[in-house]
Amino acid sequence: MGIYEELRARGLIAQVTNEDEIREMVNAGKATFYIGFDCTADSLTAGHFMALTLMKRLQQAGNRPIALIGGGTTMIGDPSGRSDMRRMLTKEDIDHNAECFRRQMEKFIEFGPGKAMMLNNADWLMDLNYIELLREVGACFSVNNMLRAECYKQRMEKGLSFLEFNYMIMQSYDFYHLYKTYGCNMQFGGDDQWSNMLGGTELIRRKLGADAHAMTITLLTDSQGHKMGKTAGNAVWLDPNKTSPFDFYQYWRNVGDADVLKCIRMLTFLPLEQIDEMDKWEGSELNRAKEILAYELTKLVHGEEEADKAQAAAKSVFGGAGTSEDMPTTELSNEDFTDGKIGVLDMMIKGGLAPSRREARTLVVQGGVLLDGEKVADANMQVEIEHFADGVVIKKGKKTYHKYTVK
Repeated sequence: MGIYEELRARGLIAQVTNEDEIREMVNAGKATFYIGFDCTADSLTAGHFMALTLMKRLQQAGNRPIALIGGGTTMIGDPSGRSDMRRMLTKEDIDHNAECFRRQMEKFIEFGPGKAMMLNNADWLMDLNYIELLREVGACFSVNNMLRAECYKQRMEKGLSFLEFNYMIMQSYDFYHLYKTYGCNMQFGGDDQWSNMLGGTELIRRKLGADAHAMTITLLTDSQGHKMGKTAGNAVWLDPNKTSPFDFYQYWRNVGDADVLKCIRMLTFLPLEQIDEMDKWEGSELNRAKEILAYELTKLVHGEEEADKAQAAAKSVFGGAGTSEDMPTTELSNEDFTDGKIGVLDMMIKGGLAPSRREARTLVVQGGVLLDGEKVADANMQVEIEHFADGVVIKKGKKTYHKYTVK
């Protein structure tokens, strides 16, 4: 089985152009391809996993990845999948985010001479002269076709700014520039990017001729597969300072039964033969599959040692021990106590389990908070400092654990 057939078997590919040519090229390890990452935050999320693991798979098969940091396109903002315009970031914010992305990508992709490249589209987009750009590529884009694109149609009722309307042109220009300058002949992206990506393929052909071998592949998006990257309204970050390895592990450990094998197939590097055997698993065996998924992905992002710790911590908590050295921990100081006591609501706020006393109180009243395995029945409950000798664990809902110690 070639790498292209493996991508198909793992359920990764949604739409393609030039399928026979793409299959031949990637199977022979002759593709130079790019995936773009706009720098809207200072960390990649679990939602970027599909792209990162795809780059790793294709590089292992001899193809050359280009990780394109969107230092320029981030200044415009992609309207795809959004109901309003993105918050405008400063150039300093974008540069900082780009550097954070670079450090995280290096865990997945091998960069260096003759290997993967990391480029920033600010290096060419920021120097473009608007009139010259319009004269060079403007005639290649039909406004009627652009307005029919799904990424624009969904925004027309609420309002689409002219700033965002230019995003397709900028993204298309990226592929055009990479094709001419670096020999990049293939682009990958989410299925919601199909219209934007076709714009780049068409631009290359119109400017460089019908023989230009520019190809497009889109991957299944979150809406079609597992809704990766967000839980309880918060992003699941790859940065351990934003999402701890324990919480990262727990997020994947708690995916739904219907999604776990799909995620293992798409995101892990386990052999397909092993995954095919898991397809027969039912009932309690699916919990074992979830542990495998959580461990494999935590190992990819945080390393084997942290994955071992997270798994041990999870087994300790779910096994009834109630405490673990490796779960997220908040260290309280003596100043946090009044007359040797601290309120459970204050603990929840300090540990990030609730943003306010009102929301913390609501969680307690609804019966969703346990302290060392016992349900907190009184929102005014106070915990004495002596109880923190071995640490105190608060459980919020079914999935979130947090440990508290005292200096």
